[in-house]
Amino acid sequence: MKQMLIKIFWPILSFFETEEEPSNYKESHRLFLNVVGVLFLFLSMVSAWAGYTSGEVGSLIPILVFFSVGFVALVLGTLGSNGAVAKIWGFKK
Repeated sequence: MKQMLIKIFWPILSFFETEEEPSNYKESHRLFLNVVGVLFLFLSMVSAWAGYTSGEVGSLIPILVFFSVGFVALVLGTLGSNGAVAKIWGFKK
């Protein structure tokens, strides 16, 4: 199942994947990336609710931005390699 999801989300993962072994990777980075992803998805839902109640079309911008950031963070945190997680935090040799 995980391999199928990796193939589906490969366009996102390929941007962050590295072939070098990361020296600054920690398991807590992956956990924090997942937590940040969930928080951004929650923020997009709150923005969607606020936009719905206000009826403004301009509220779509924060919804899309927060959802995109949260979705990418969750995809990398769950399916990305150690190199991809290290790259999003700033890969250094």
